[in-house]
Amino acid sequence: MQARRWLVRGRVQGVGFRRFVQREAVELRLDGWVRNLDDGRVEAFAQGSAEALDALQGRLWQGPRWGEVRDVEVLEESPVARQNSFHIR
Repeated sequence: MQARRWLVRGRVQGVGFRRFVQREAVELRLDGWVRNLDDGRVEAFAQGSAEALDALQGRLWQGPRWGEVRDVEVLEESPVARQNSFHIR
């Protein structure tokens, strides 16, 4: 099991981006969370298989229909935490 954290920039707040990330993560059987940041970015943390994390990263670039992703920054690998679901913070 691995864990990863991302910062997503663009038009990602007020467009259903967090719900999109939650839905995709659940489909990929990942645990973690997603939240809005005060500066307009979205932060996401997920843990699971490397393949599922790679898939989620690709989907972060797509975003929901009304969003516009300009950048997805991958932060250093995060330590695995006790999580058993994927939720919106």
